[in-house]
Amino acid sequence: MISLAFWATAINYLDRQTLSVAAPALRQQFHMSNVDYGHVVSAFLLAYTIMNGVSGPLIDRLGTRMGYGLCVAWWSISAILHAFSRGALSLGAFRFLLGMGEAGNWPAAVKVVAEWFPENERALAAGVFNSGSAVGAILAPPIVAFLLLRFGWQSAFVFTGVAGLIWLVFWGRIYRSPDAETGEAVRPPVRVGVLLRTRFVRAFTASKIFFDSVWYFYIFWFPEYLKHARNFDLAAIGKFAWIPFLVAGFGNILGGWLSSWLLGRGCSVTIARKSAVTFFTVLMMSAIPAVLVPQAWLSIGFVSLAMFGYTGALANMLTLPADVFPKHAVGSVYGLASMGSGFGGMVFTTITGWVVEHYSYTPVFIGFGFVPLVCASILWLFLGPLVPLDVDSPPPLAAPDLTAA
Repeated sequence: MISLAFWATAINYLDRQTLSVAAPALRQQFHMSNVDYGHVVSAFLLAYTIMNGVSGPLIDRLGTRMGYGLCVAWWSISAILHAFSRGALSLGAFRFLLGMGEAGNWPAAVKVVAEWFPENERALAAGVFNSGSAVGAILAPPIVAFLLLRFGWQSAFVFTGVAGLIWLVFWGRIYRSPDAETGEAVRPPVRVGVLLRTRFVRAFTASKIFFDSVWYFYIFWFPEYLKHARNFDLAAIGKFAWIPFLVAGFGNILGGWLSSWLLGRGCSVTIARKSAVTFFTVLMMSAIPAVLVPQAWLSIGFVSLAMFGYTGALANMLTLPADVFPKHAVGSVYGLASMGSGFGGMVFTTITGWVVEHYSYTPVFIGFGFVPLVCASILWLFLGPLVPLDVDSPPPLAAPDLTAA
């Protein structure tokens, strides 16, 4: 079951990375500035932000099998439509459609983890499925560069879309809910208003504003950085841009292992998860020397360490909703919180385009070196203890147990 979520995540990142690898060619053909490219990326993130708040509750209501399948079908068709882009406006419109569908991947995959894995295995299981993002990002540079140079940029978008449609065939034939197998009654999704009143959802949403925006910078801007700051051509981008994502894949596994190791040594879930996130966000500060060193290979090495830190922290961030909420509410919680992710990515991406256009990549890398520490601080200061919360029969708004967790 987790392998299905792994491959969906890989295809998800293959889809979104296709633009970043093809960006130099598209920007030249469509005459897009850094600001124009920032707007195209922001179109994706705007839809991603809005639909995170919709897709999570929708998946909880429809069920994992139907909800996940609909999301993948939507984003696969949207990816194919990119081949019909004729300028920045149409490209941005198709990115918007892609963002609408891709927003459902993580709420659905987190729900798979909550349905199939116990507490002490969730971080590792989340790391396994999320390593698909690294695999997709690793595959994107060589595949997209090859297709672009051999058949044109349109073929790259068609290829990634078809890959998602093939995944749907296996998903429809294989995936089953464990509740359906055991005969357990399906519980109705929790009302969004109830979830938004909890301290956890508010703090978790705020933390993701500062956490995920760093990753969006790397996936959308790193090939551009290699081209314009390190003078890489498209062939060199295809040859080297996958390296940080390969390193990041190991972060998913080590992040899940560290959390499980701390739990096995007697740490509480609260200490284990928050400590693991903090350790890996400190590693993300390696973004600062990445932009300062003169050698391109050393810069790629520091970026690789920063991305390794992100995925290590994310393996634990992905498990937090399941540590607190029942599994029939996990998709909704992660979807609502991920609205902060999309909002932060949209704002920081727009700022990135403006700063790069008027200054350079240096202040951008330095800023993204410090931003993850804000996320870790929010988790320690405002998230509260990771203890199970009853939201099926919530007490009145003023009751202490609903706001304390």
